[in-house]
Amino acid sequence: MYNIVKGYVKRTLRKRELPRSQGGRQNGVFKPLFRIAEKGLFKFKGVCKLEHRIGVIGIVVEDRENAQKINSILSEHNEVIVGRMGIPYRERGISVISLIIDGSTDEIGAMTGKLGNLKGVKVRSALVAK
Repeated sequence: MYNIVKGYVKRTLRKRELPRSQGGRQNGVFKPLFRIAEKGLFKFKGVCKLEHRIGVIGIVVEDRENAQKINSILSEHNEVIVGRMGIPYRERGISVISLIIDGSTDEIGAMTGKLGNLKGVKVRSALVAK
């Protein structure tokens, strides 16, 4: 989708191209427009359509010191979380969190990527189209 938005912006701005020193392409013209389109605030002639998916994410936490970081990441992405269940598995010394999610693949990927980068946290997801 980023390439579609980028192509549209290039064609639109071609007539009014700014030099780099005055906020041209190198200063991030495309990314802010992509973020606005991602939120669904406007469409590029019907081309920009985010596909929402429903799915389940399983999170296994081996290191409980990451609990605060995990909760902050989950609260950042609360708009895609439909339900959450967390269970401590004391016999094995781990905790398991399961999430039911509904959002675009970009939003889900951003959340799982941040969670997966934490040490002692393993994340798996299963998504289906609506």
